[in-house]
Amino acid sequence: MKQSIYMRYIKRLLDILCALAAMILFCWLYALIAILVRTKLGSPVIFKQPRPGKVGRDGKETIFYLYKFRSMTNERDENGKLLPDEKRLTRFGQKLRDTSLDELPEAWNILRGDMSLIGPRPQLVRDMVFMTKEQRRRHLVRPGLSGLAQINGRNGIPWEKKLDYDLEYLENAGFAEDLKITLTTVVKVFKTESISWEGGPTGEDFGDYLLRTGKITEEEYRAGQEEALRLLAERAAH
Repeated sequence: MKQSIYMRYIKRLLDILCALAAMILFCWLYALIAILVRTKLGSPVIFKQPRPGKVGRDGKETIFYLYKFRSMTNERDENGKLLPDEKRLTRFGQKLRDTSLDELPEAWNILRGDMSLIGPRPQLVRDMVFMTKEQRRRHLVRPGLSGLAQINGRNGIPWEKKLDYDLEYLENAGFAEDLKITLTTVVKVFKTESISWEGGPTGEDFGDYLLRTGKITEEEYRAGQEEALRLLAERAAH
C-alpha cells in the first residue's frame, strides 16, 4: 500500500494532538463517567479486550488491548459462566454505547499508537481469523476510533459490506477522507445512533454470522475459534 506524506507523518501527529486535547479538555467527563460506572456497575471501571491492530514488521497483525468504559455487569450463572450479553447490558450501559461515551478511553490507545482517530474499527481476534487474505488488508493501517463503515450503518449493515468499506478506505485514505469521516461521525454521535443488530444487543461475531448463513462449515468454524484462542494465548504470554 502506497502511503502519502499525510498518512506516513501528519496523520500520526494529528492523532497525538487530538488525543491529548480530548483527555485534557474532557477530564471532567472521564471522571464523571468513571464515578457513574463504579456506582452502577461496580469494579473495574475500565474494560479491556485484545484486538488485532496494524500489521507489524513480522507481517502479522499486532494484538493490543483496547480500553473502554465498562458497560455490562459481571453476572454469572450457577456454573460461573458469564450470562449472555442481553442479560448483562443494563439501561445505563446501553446509553453509554448509544452515545459512544464508552469509547472515550480509546484516546489512550490513540496516544500509545495502537489506534488512530480514523481507520477501520478494530474487530475481535475471533473475527479476524475468519477474514480472507484480502479482507485482512484492512490491518495495513492503524485501526480507528471511527471509520467509513461506522458512518454508513455500523452494525446495521452485513459483515461483508463493513469489510468492503474498510478496504475502500485503504484506497482513498488521506486528509480529505479523514476529515469527511470525522465530521460525519460527530453528527451521528449527536444523533445517538445505536450499534445494535437484529439478533442481539452488541453485534454478531463474524464467525457466527458466517456459520449462521451457511458460508462456512462447523469444522471451519471450530478451526477458526481454535486459531483465535491460540493467538490470544500467545498475546497473554508476552
